[in-house]
Amino acid sequence: MNQYHRISANRLQDGDIDYLALAADGVRGLSPYLPGKPIEELERETGLPADRIVKLASNETPLPPNPRVVEAIVRELPQLTRYPDGSGHRVKRKLRERLGLDPAGITLGNGSNDLLAMIAQAFLAPGRNAVYSQYAFAVYACATRAAGAEGREIAARGWGNDLDAMARAVDADTRVVFLANPNNPTGTWFERGALEDFLARVPARTLVVLDEAYIEYADDPALPDGLLQLPRHPNLVVCRSLCKAYGLAGLRVGYAASSPQIAAILDRVRQPFNVNVLAQAAACAALDDPAYLEEGRRVNRAGLAQLREGLGRLGLAWIPSRTNFVTVDCGRPAGPVYSALLDAGVIVRPLAGYGMPDHLRISVGTQAENARLLAALGRILTTPGPGIAP
Repeated sequence: MNQYHRISANRLQDGDIDYLALAADGVRGLSPYLPGKPIEELERETGLPADRIVKLASNETPLPPNPRVVEAIVRELPQLTRYPDGSGHRVKRKLRERLGLDPAGITLGNGSNDLLAMIAQAFLAPGRNAVYSQYAFAVYACATRAAGAEGREIAARGWGNDLDAMARAVDADTRVVFLANPNNPTGTWFERGALEDFLARVPARTLVVLDEAYIEYADDPALPDGLLQLPRHPNLVVCRSLCKAYGLAGLRVGYAASSPQIAAILDRVRQPFNVNVLAQAAACAALDDPAYLEEGRRVNRAGLAQLREGLGRLGLAWIPSRTNFVTVDCGRPAGPVYSALLDAGVIVRPLAGYGMPDHLRISVGTQAENARLLAALGRILTTPGPGIAP
């Protein structure tokens, strides 16, 4: 043991400083966010080769990278020794061209998670509260508590947002309401009229953060486009992601659209250069290629139908979804089923951490990946092993 290790070990044994006790009040009760298990980790754990493992856990697109994005990244490689444009002007101009957004009201993020954390940091504090739904994206609660604010989790209705109950929960100290449409991890959604009614009920002092990370997959015209609501509601912030349907999960790009005043406040807490050079180039190329986006939607529609049909044959229920995943009720504790799928080289997402111990979230893969998942699930349920009730 070298000198550094001896000193570290002695300090841990002495136990004279409890660093957790020194952390901020809101941070002490948090657990780290656990993402879907990477292919490399399962490869190490099981010895299965990577090409025998199917990952359907993190709602990534099953398409290969967009060739136009790859070309844009290659062209940008000589700029790796330079800091990126800290304001992301190219990306903001592209969002104006494609979506008609005012660049002064755009905030760029290292994925939409980054934006959610910025909003909490800027508007939440001890003595304030945020409202969000049961079974909502875990980052809402984490960001709220990290800011020292009170989190008000409102019981879900039909696995989704109960907008009426959420509106009633807003009081004078509510600074943020987090809404996801469609919702992750349940896939549920609300329609345009419900959103308009909700926005009319929430006071202007309360930000409504509409998380539309999956909106590109929701090709039902009844679902609202949050961006169209911005001119009428200055307290609305719409967060979107280029990581899902646009295929930039490995680069992490998201954006928030809001009033210029709110965007200026978010810029006060946004980390400098939070969207890197390659990600900005990729975002511009992705936004310029609607054909890739439409192909992803087509594959997703077919994949959802394939999964629903296969799950129905297995006698399993699922929550209706307008996303690129389906949340399945295993009809029994899902933990052993999840573990058995890992042994078979299939990674999905268990939802016990969301208070849904019988459910698994399954991302849409390619036709072959979906078939592999359904076959493995069928074997597991028809010849159940330890801990899996028939």
